[in-house]
Amino acid sequence: MSYRKVLIITYYWPPSGGSGVQRWLKMSKYLPEFGWEPVIFTPENPDFDLKDESLLKEVNPHMEVIKYPIWEPYQLFRKLKGDKKADQKVLENKQLGLLDQLALWLRGNLLIPDPRRFWVKPASQFLQDILVSNEIDIIITTGPPHSMHLIGASLHQKSGIPWIADFRDPWTDWDFLDTLKLSRWARAKHDKLEQKVLQSASHILTISPTFAEQLRVKGGKAAISVLTNGYDTADVPVLPEIDPATSQLNIVYAGVIDAIRDPRPLFKACKSLPEELQSKWQIDFVGKVSEKIKEEVGNDPQLKDHVFFRGYVSHQEVFDYYEKADLLLLVLTNTKNAKGNIPGKIFEYAASGRFILALGDPEGDAAQIIHQYRIGKVFAHDQIEALRDFLLTVINDKSSLRVKSDQVMAYERKNLTHQLAKILDQYVKDPLS
Repeated sequence: MSYRKVLIITYYWPPSGGSGVQRWLKMSKYLPEFGWEPVIFTPENPDFDLKDESLLKEVNPHMEVIKYPIWEPYQLFRKLKGDKKADQKVLENKQLGLLDQLALWLRGNLLIPDPRRFWVKPASQFLQDILVSNEIDIIITTGPPHSMHLIGASLHQKSGIPWIADFRDPWTDWDFLDTLKLSRWARAKHDKLEQKVLQSASHILTISPTFAEQLRVKGGKAAISVLTNGYDTADVPVLPEIDPATSQLNIVYAGVIDAIRDPRPLFKACKSLPEELQSKWQIDFVGKVSEKIKEEVGNDPQLKDHVFFRGYVSHQEVFDYYEKADLLLLVLTNTKNAKGNIPGKIFEYAASGRFILALGDPEGDAAQIIHQYRIGKVFAHDQIEALRDFLLTVINDKSSLRVKSDQVMAYERKNLTHQLAKILDQYVKDPLS
């Protein structure tokens, strides 16, 4: 079989862990089934916190993965301060020392659009020959980091090869950007670079209807498509049904907890349960959790015996926790981007057959999916009493927590990749049948 070739430029690639790597790891897995051969371009020495070596097994050994060295200024930050945690302290609303403030100002006002900007020029030059030697038909860049899109813009301008820019998060509307103490000049520079991408890309992808509308308002020339994240059937084991006879309510959260993902409304609801039910609930957090939240739980005698922090585990191990869960907790962001926030884990949660308990905007894009497929309930962060009443109901009767795991097949990774392939086919003269 003959294949068209797509060059995928991504900062996150195995052994990188976390949610950022999953989208294009899975797309590249299934693209060959729809006539497209992916060629991956990624840094040789990236600087990321989370690693998941198990994801290396999912990379097809026959797929071409091209790596090129990257220089990142975090080494300078470490020499300046001893670490690179100023960004994290901002998210946790911690007091910053003078050196942290300086590092944050430099990060926001000199490293535009992000600390990976120094890779743009050398990577663009290196890839010029790759486009020709590999007979690349189309280019995809995925951000953040949004500097990846600047590589795509350069290659597209010089080669004329169609280019698709994938926004997993917003750019100038991104919550985190607001924490970086940007000058007017820096903000204008971000706007200008974002407009460059929106005006020159052949097509724009993003993960939610709200994010798509935000991009449309900016007035770019490219068509914009929503391509959500999803789940891979091959990852999700068949879990045993919940035993309705047990009175213990086990709640599991998988992912990151930080200052914009606040689980404390659930803590308040649990603490307000009748005294005779205080031994009937438990919450497990699997993943990276804010130190501030850990400290608060450790200092609360009512919480510390019921809330547990299991740390970061491999993607495969997460499903062991799902198996023991009665409810899967989804903590959505409580920021200006909350409406468009659709975490990738929502789809794996649904595919596992476990009921979703979500904290977030009841009218947001994630809530619409939960309501449409009847796979859970969504509570606003201030609906403590309603949340308490829900917990009371399910502790006494777990039969209401049954969910059909096949309801969300539209979000299966293979089906989503088929949608992507249809978009790619639009940009070749004679797409393969």
